[in-house]
Amino acid sequence: MSTTDEDVFLFQTKEVTVQIPYQKINVLEYGQRVSRRYAEALLISPMFLLTKTRKHYLTIGFTDSQGKQQAMIFEVGKGDIRSLLVSLEAKTGRRLEYQDDDARHSGKGS
Repeated sequence: MSTTDEDVFLFQTKEVTVQIPYQKINVLEYGQRVSRRYAEALLISPMFLLTKTRKHYLTIGFTDSQGKQQAMIFEVGKGDIRSLLVSLEAKTGRRLEYQDDDARHSGKGS
């Protein structure tokens, strides 16, 4: 994912490149999913049951070239989420929506 271009949000994999003009983005939503670390507990140590892992998700809603509403959901790394959210808010002029209070706390870096 890249927000370095002034006009478009870029998502690129080996097979696919998606460019979404910032002016077409109409929804920015951030949320988290918290889960216990069961696999690590089974494979490494039962102590992992006492820890939780957070996955960070960004939903981008936009209108496509035919004017139809579309959405993409991305899992974003913990170290990248805050700067990505700030950049998208600034470039789209849209206010970020949070799925819950935990997401709001984590997304703002408080």
